[in-house]
Amino acid sequence: MSDVRATTRSQELYAHARELLPGGVNSPVRAMKAIGREPIFIARGAGSRVWDVDRNEYVDWVSSWGPLILGHAHPAVVEAVAEAAARGTSFGAPTEAEVQLALEMSGRMPSVEMMRMTSSGTEATMSAIRLARAVTGREKVLKFAGAYHGHVDGLLTEAGSGLATQGIPASPGVPAAATAATVTVPWNAPETLPSSSDLAAILVEPIPANMGVVPPHDRFLETLRAEADRSGALLIFDEVITGFRVARGGAQGHLNVLPDLTIMGKVIGGGLPAAAFGGSRELMERIAPAGDVYQAGTLSGNPLATAAAVATLRQLGDAAYGRLAETTETLAGGLREAAAEAGVALTVQSVPGLVTPFFSDRPVWNYAQAAKADLQAYAAFARALLDRGVYPPPSQFEAWFPSLAHTQEDIEHTLDAAREAFGEVADR
Repeated sequence: MSDVRATTRSQELYAHARELLPGGVNSPVRAMKAIGREPIFIARGAGSRVWDVDRNEYVDWVSSWGPLILGHAHPAVVEAVAEAAARGTSFGAPTEAEVQLALEMSGRMPSVEMMRMTSSGTEATMSAIRLARAVTGREKVLKFAGAYHGHVDGLLTEAGSGLATQGIPASPGVPAAATAATVTVPWNAPETLPSSSDLAAILVEPIPANMGVVPPHDRFLETLRAEADRSGALLIFDEVITGFRVARGGAQGHLNVLPDLTIMGKVIGGGLPAAAFGGSRELMERIAPAGDVYQAGTLSGNPLATAAAVATLRQLGDAAYGRLAETTETLAGGLREAAAEAGVALTVQSVPGLVTPFFSDRPVWNYAQAAKADLQAYAAFARALLDRGVYPPPSQFEAWFPSLAHTQEDIEHTLDAAREAFGEVADR
């Protein structure tokens, strides 16, 4: 089914974009440098498919990096956003939709009684850490190597995702003082946890997906919960990716471990910029104007994002999550079988709604092991898939995002393309 596609218009746009945008893109991974090619410019999307500016069609497993759990241009979301836009795009004042969304979210996320909306996961993370420091009177934050929590200065230490893709251990422009209060330890290694009691927060992706999908070892999250309780730190779950994706109640509902604060994003925007952080009423009432911890945002909870969010969440019942889990496992299992047939070493790790095929002959349990995967093999595999009408994440360190729009036909097309792509990898 080899079908190498012309991307002339994408190449023209990229050349123009490089004159106007740093690297020609507005977020680093989009540049596709990690897989050794130029980016593809997308013109439109519908359901599980996207079309580029050269009219090539792809089965899309990026799903806008997670928000589009219903697929592209879902009718209920489009209708809700259009109706909201007709009433006004922003007011800088409270709206009913903000209250509806908070009710939907708190009814699903087990540990969240109150929340504050923001416009990005980075902003929500920064705010949650500020709250944790105010509550505890401490400054240090524990994070895990390979975890990415947005481009907050103090957290750009051994981060995954775009930084791992670019091979940048931290970023110039970040003051040494900003990272001095950040303690970084390996994921899934309880023996490395510090024994001190001066932490303000333990910040964790409960199911990391920014070094690829690397689930926690049995009882590891319980260990973090116990350590937070022992030390007086707040346990913060970064559920920007996992929230409302892996289960109705996010990873905390799926794994039955509750944090003190939760950071949410992606799915709650339904494809528009939206995020939030939340927790118990006692903690959240420290946030201004109820309390003394300042946080603000002009477009936080804007009418378009809240309309998209409510419309999205109302589509996500138990049956929907059952279908998403089935789609995920069918894709993951098919990739395993196709790689085995081609004699390619591949470890596929997944949870409902998230998949990563690591070009590794053994399971991946932390960032150091993820970094040992064959990055050139993944790059060749991704390029071959794109040539055959399948759009994977252009990085070994990212998750694939199945959606409710993906069909058995999409999976079969993907696996047919994968068999040929694995053949090319094996022949390198």
